[in-house]
Amino acid sequence: MPRRSACTSALLALTVTLAQAQGASSRDSFLRLVDRARVPLAPELSALSAGGPFARERFTFATEDGQRVPGLAVKAAGSARRPTVIVLHGTGDRKEGMIPLLEALADRGFLAVAIDGRHHGERAKGPGDYPQAILQAYRTGRGHPFLYDTTWDAMRLVDYLQSRPDVDGARIGMMGISKGGMETYLTAAVDPRIAVAVPVIGVQSFQWALEHDAWQARVETILGAVLGAARDGLRPVDAEFVQEFYDRVVPGIYAEFDAPAMLPLIAPRPLLVINGDSDDLTPLEGVREAAAAAEQAYRTARAEDRFRLLVQPGAGHEFTPSAQRTALDWLARWLRP
Repeated sequence: MPRRSACTSALLALTVTLAQAQGASSRDSFLRLVDRARVPLAPELSALSAGGPFARERFTFATEDGQRVPGLAVKAAGSARRPTVIVLHGTGDRKEGMIPLLEALADRGFLAVAIDGRHHGERAKGPGDYPQAILQAYRTGRGHPFLYDTTWDAMRLVDYLQSRPDVDGARIGMMGISKGGMETYLTAAVDPRIAVAVPVIGVQSFQWALEHDAWQARVETILGAVLGAARDGLRPVDAEFVQEFYDRVVPGIYAEFDAPAMLPLIAPRPLLVINGDSDDLTPLEGVREAAAAAEQAYRTARAEDRFRLLVQPGAGHEFTPSAQRTALDWLARWLRP
């Protein structure tokens, strides 16, 4: 019996070591993929007209040559360092659409910030700029406007926040919705400075969707880009073409950078995954596959209480009021002193 126990322990240790090595490889590969020349942040900050109990600020900072990111910050009055939560918006939205969440977070004592994702809000050149940018990336092989470029911006946002005197740099959380949810788990997986992550209606298995003919709803969010790419090659839009499209625009998204591979990298930091039970964009079976991989990582780290999958009953691609309260409670639990 002792010999068997020793063998079991050795096998478990080897399994954990291999998983950690694979995780480190995925993290390093992703960072190499998104890396680009860092420029000085050169932040600019201005106060907005006060209204109600909160102070509101507009800020901008540079992430790379030719890219300045506009953002909003909301907090209760005072200059003390405080825990901070980044909120990332979904496709077609903008930072201003996150103001209700920013105010709810500020009401709980957080500094809450939101930025415009690439080709959204103030960063959009005009209607249709986002799918057009993705199509251009497909045609040229340059840039990653779908998910990865904004993930880079989010990491640079952490650089900026840690330079602020009112931010507790050890207590920065991130919550994202839909597209922002995907960017949230990608960022948290590769940037350990994200202390808590709450991806909302964004976690999924791209591989599962491709294998089970459930990729259509996700593709519809960037349909203009996909249709343009298909017309270029006189191709039907089917699973084979979508896979090739992903390979060019978001390489690795259904393989080493898919949610089942990336969520475990967040362990043992607190992670709350929120999804609807009937969300076509993030099919529940694929979500559960990603969650199972995360659960194993949290068990290995002996941090089971730091992971939770919340399935919103009777919900599609939405962030219900009940789930919002749960998300705020989770952030307060793990970020508040």
